[in-house]
Amino acid sequence: MNYDLKSSRAEEFIHHGEIEETLAYGEANSTNRELIDEILAKARERRGLTHREAMVLLDCGLEDKNQEIYELAEQIKRDFYGNRIVLFAPLYLSNYCINGCVYCPYHAKNKHIPRKKLTQDEIRREVMALQDMGHKRLALETGEDPVHNPIEYMLESIDTIYSIKHKNGAIRRVNVNIAATTVENYRKLKDAGIGTYILFQETYHKESYEKLHPTGPKHDYCYHTEAMDRAQMGGIDDVGCGVLFGLELYRYEFAGLLMHAEHLEAVFGVGPHTISVPRIRRADDIDPDSFDNGIDDDTFAKLVACIRIAVPYTGMIVSTRESQKTRERVLHLGISQISGGSKTSVGGYFEPEPEDECSAQFDVSDNRTLDQVVNWLMGMGYIPSFCTACYREGRTGDRFMSLCKSGQIQNCCHPNALMTLKEYLMDYSSEETRRIGEALIEKEIGSIPKEKVRQIVRDNLVKIEQGVRDFRF
Repeated sequence: MNYDLKSSRAEEFIHHGEIEETLAYGEANSTNRELIDEILAKARERRGLTHREAMVLLDCGLEDKNQEIYELAEQIKRDFYGNRIVLFAPLYLSNYCINGCVYCPYHAKNKHIPRKKLTQDEIRREVMALQDMGHKRLALETGEDPVHNPIEYMLESIDTIYSIKHKNGAIRRVNVNIAATTVENYRKLKDAGIGTYILFQETYHKESYEKLHPTGPKHDYCYHTEAMDRAQMGGIDDVGCGVLFGLELYRYEFAGLLMHAEHLEAVFGVGPHTISVPRIRRADDIDPDSFDNGIDDDTFAKLVACIRIAVPYTGMIVSTRESQKTRERVLHLGISQISGGSKTSVGGYFEPEPEDECSAQFDVSDNRTLDQVVNWLMGMGYIPSFCTACYREGRTGDRFMSLCKSGQIQNCCHPNALMTLKEYLMDYSSEETRRIGEALIEKEIGSIPKEKVRQIVRDNLVKIEQGVRDFRF
């Protein structure tokens, strides 16, 4: 079996032998100053890197060149995403699951956690609680269980979420993180109006993957790894990849993740819309210390920087698995989306769980409210963005990437971020956050290049103060 990035077979586009050779190549060239300079010169052209080139940067042992890597990652982040940070929240619908994943408390044999599945009325309560916080974008999460969580349940839930208009609140984009499924089901999700389909690979190391998923349909490595191909075939052109760092050696995962991105680009003309970088965390029945592949904060920062350089157009996500300190560090190096005010248990927004009851998928490290997160971001000069315009205007897949690569996306994103921030300030924020936000908006309007656009934004900001909502470019 040979490496073939255009193959439809998982073991050929994520080829173990190619990854092993890539790891050896990176190690052998970790102090090759001439090669590292060549790779950095290519990276400055903003066209991305191959997995082998990126591995050399990840393995780089020259301190002055590592500093260049961090500076370049930060510059690329600013070039394509400016100072905007998109905010979202996860919504857990059900923790019923038939898989045996050894790192997840939802695994079928865990008898400690109470099993829950939200009814449509309970979903309405959760969504209104999220709307009262100010969220506009959700990521739906469920365990894999064809009896309790069939595709029909997901479709009904999505329809319910989009239908809820509470005060000035509305969920404008629903992303979906559910188990690998069929082309037909992906087509149904597309027709239901989802934004991005998200599925973490967990690990690209096939042997480790099969040991970590000993039972259940998720045991099938190839079916899981080929899910993004089926999603694209079902019409979902925004897909989100990721691995759970700590399950396998991080260098192997880094290579596999970038090979997956290259495969999607080669076959479908567009790479992943987002890449997530979660690290394994403690949860009920799960001790992360039982996995000996954990990575420290410095290594985590290097991973984020090198992914940003390798796939400059791709959004990068970090969740509340990470602490405030860690999130602050990686925001500078490539992260463009974060969650805020998150609950990782089923039904946790409307009615927080009792302390003696734990059905969370993982322990949250950043427990701040959404308002505190918004305030914190603005204090660092970032624009918290609740924008969902690209999806709603059809700027997805290759259309989004072409705009992003040309730099034109910023003519839409910057004004949209300011207008959605204004909505948040008017409807949900504390007095202090509103004061900081108003000053930030006034400052940032001046950085909109076109006078005509600036004037439209100013006019719309006045209308938002008057109670009108949902302006977008």
